[in-house]
Amino acid sequence: MSNIRLFFSESLSLNLKAKLDKSQSYYVNKVMRVKVNESFSLFNKSGEWEAKIKEISNGIVKFNITNQIRQKESSKEIWLAFSPIKSNYFNFMLQKATELGVTKFLPIITDRTIVRKINYERVKKIIIEAAEQSNRLAVPEIEETQNLNSFLKNNNNKVNMIFGDINTKNQKLDFKIKKDIKPICVIIGPEGDFTENERQQIISFKDLQSLKINNNILRSETAVISVLSIINYFLNL
Repeated sequence: MSNIRLFFSESLSLNLKAKLDKSQSYYVNKVMRVKVNESFSLFNKSGEWEAKIKEISNGIVKFNITNQIRQKESSKEIWLAFSPIKSNYFNFMLQKATELGVTKFLPIITDRTIVRKINYERVKKIIIEAAEQSNRLAVPEIEETQNLNSFLKNNNNKVNMIFGDINTKNQKLDFKIKKDIKPICVIIGPEGDFTENERQQIISFKDLQSLKINNNILRSETAVISVLSIINYFLNL
């Protein structure tokens, strides 16, 4: 079987007969040169499956599911609340956050947010490609943008919040969040950081831990990677 992994949004099950869309068919057949009777893998949150090509007709790959390779995973929910940033840095942040296990992206608009519109089609493509590359099963969700007030109100009592805050002295995470069934939600500020008024709103959130990531001022995408790396290490202790 080839090492090709593709995200398949529809239901997957043993002996399923289905077909890839035009873009995936082109990639499998023309780019990766997989032929009839050869196999590749498909995945989604239900698990990962071996798919054998049965026919290629008018450029469309038709396949049959022959075997389940991996079962559905059970892992800690990690959400990322962030302020959208400029395109190249934004794409990089999405890729790395997906690789580091984020399960949901929550874009928030703050007083200092520069980029206020998101190309959701492009974002979803980046997230899917990062999940395919990093051997993940579940592809992260991305919510519609909301302002900071709405975000805090909508998630009250629903998450354990970790706030990347250069103004705090705390450099340790509380172990209680490992056992709590609620998702961990990381919140990272925009370029220029949160205003003091916004910071006060955030630190008044009920289930919140402020965390000093570094003594230096970090770019938003660097802060995201840093705090997610800390959380991954912390959850695996």
